Amino acid sequence: MARLMSPGKFSGKSGPSCFLKMTKNKLLTKAGCGKDVRHFEFEFVSSTVRYEVGDVLEVLPGQNPAAVDVFLQRCNLNPESFITVHHRKQENGICGTDLDVSKVPIKLKTFVELAMDVSSASPRRYFFEVMSFFATAQHEKERLQYFTSPEGRDDLYQYNQKERRTVLEVLEDFPSVQMPFEWLVQLVPPLKPRAFSISSSPSAHPGQVDLTVNVVSWTTPFKRKRSGLCSTWLANLDPHQSTVIPAWFQKGSLPPPSPLEPLILIGPGTGCAPFRGFIEERSIQSQSSTTAPIMFFFGCRNEENDFLYRDFWSHHSQEEGVLSEAKGGGFFVAFSRDQPQKVYVQHKMRENSARVWDLLSEGAAVYVAGSSTKMPSDVLEAFEEIVSKESGLPSESAVRWVRALERAGKYHVEAWS
Repeated sequence: MARLMSPGKFSGKSGPSCFLKMTKNKLLTKAGCGKDVRHFEFEFVSSTVRYEVGDVLEVLPGQNPAAVDVFLQRCNLNPESFITVHHRKQENGICGTDLDVSKVPIKLKTFVELAMDVSSASPRRYFFEVMSFFATAQHEKERLQYFTSPEGRDDLYQYNQKERRTVLEVLEDFPSVQMPFEWLVQLVPPLKPRAFSISSSPSAHPGQVDLTVNVVSWTTPFKRKRSGLCSTWLANLDPHQSTVIPAWFQKGSLPPPSPLEPLILIGPGTGCAPFRGFIEERSIQSQSSTTAPIMFFFGCRNEENDFLYRDFWSHHSQEEGVLSEAKGGGFFVAFSRDQPQKVYVQHKMRENSARVWDLLSEGAAVYVAGSSTKMPSDVLEAFEEIVSKESGLPSESAVRWVRALERAGKYHVEAWS
């Protein structure tokens, strides 16, 4: 018999823009170098969605089937039972989600796999508070009550967020807790799509979309190995298995440029992803009309280990390529760890300050993509210094000049943590 569930907190998304199938899974970094960056290619299983360079693809990851099975077993749930999900109406009568799955019975196991993040997201503080009500072992109840008290806040942070404990791990640490599914469905974090910059041009590859993905892994303070759910799942997919992937296309923060607009691109590491699409697009455009030059500053640790798309950049830097010096552009790469002194993209920008200033003077648009740590601010500072040096403006005026570039919509940043 189907049970009626109301997952009130599931914000949900509208149904997927499309379904994709992976056709290529290629390692871009040298095996064993400590970094794992992949090039993925996908084809449309459903109807092709039109996208532009600079757009973002959101992918709903699959969860480890073993973890889902353990969760169902731990919570005494029958994976073969059916539930009917309906969305709680808000006071104004509007549903909390666009995803209309109401009145359609779904296997409980399938619902957990697609909607409840049991194997990667950490639960919130309220999860521990509710657990304390359902704990039957006194020492567990006291521990959970302590975690949710003002005195236990720091210890909860160390135990939960700092270690990135998952819902499943937390439940296994408190075996006396038997929480009804009606509570679990409200409190387990929803499984969310992960967003990636698209690294292809639809003009160059009709019916295809590419991603450049860093496979995330790290060690917690207590030396526990962790890995990113979506990037690891994608890296483990076999293109021959024809796994169907729900996906959404979204506008990113990097608008597609006009073919006549000079470009200065800065994209170290996987920040190069959207610019691979930009360069493919402009290369297609250059075959039938005049296009403006592109300067691209790329950075990585080592020439041998993680020089992503080396042959691609080299090809477009040759002779009449869109990155060639003959066309007024150029490709500049900073290897941060191939010499005693670290060299980053901002150093290469300063080395070529006259050429950067020439393109800025011609109305170039600036695009910056990559890690949100120090890189965007270091690059901004380099531009301010270049403008001051090459124009003769005092530094305060150079800062205002670059700010005016931002206000005019000609300085774009897409950064991620």
